[in-house]
Amino acid sequence: MLLGAILWLGATNVRAIIGAELLETWTMTLLPGLQENFQREIFRLISYSSLIVIGGYLIAFFSAVTFVKTTSITVKQEGWLMMSAILFFMFSPVEFYTMYLDGRMAILELFSHPALEELQRLFIHRLAALAGVPMIALLSYYTIIGLAIWQPMKKKGQG
Repeated sequence: MLLGAILWLGATNVRAIIGAELLETWTMTLLPGLQENFQREIFRLISYSSLIVIGGYLIAFFSAVTFVKTTSITVKQEGWLMMSAILFFMFSPVEFYTMYLDGRMAILELFSHPALEELQRLFIHRLAALAGVPMIALLSYYTIIGLAIWQPMKKKGQG
């Protein structure tokens, strides 16, 4: 699960940094005057990083499902684990929808030679998808890291 989460969250950050090269600061507007070759290379890099995001998330998701189903840990004793599971699974529909959009763009970019306008349209659509909920989800995932480190709401054993 940890390997999947590292791949997924790491590639998500890399993809965001790469994609920001196409946008005006703090907007969802493409920079004017960018050369077509530059844009195509950015879209290619975004597509490769999206494949890593998708693979990492699927590893993390199926590992989390397996862990929740097989663990002997009681959530009454480990409140931090319950909060982490709720935050993670609550945003799963968001992740699956954005994976669909990312996969569509990656397949289009890597296996055909689409018009640049089509890639631009898909890119902006992906950024605007679900009106910012993917960003809220990302903040929740970083909250899970903090919960796992500090483990609040953990009941001490009676002894």
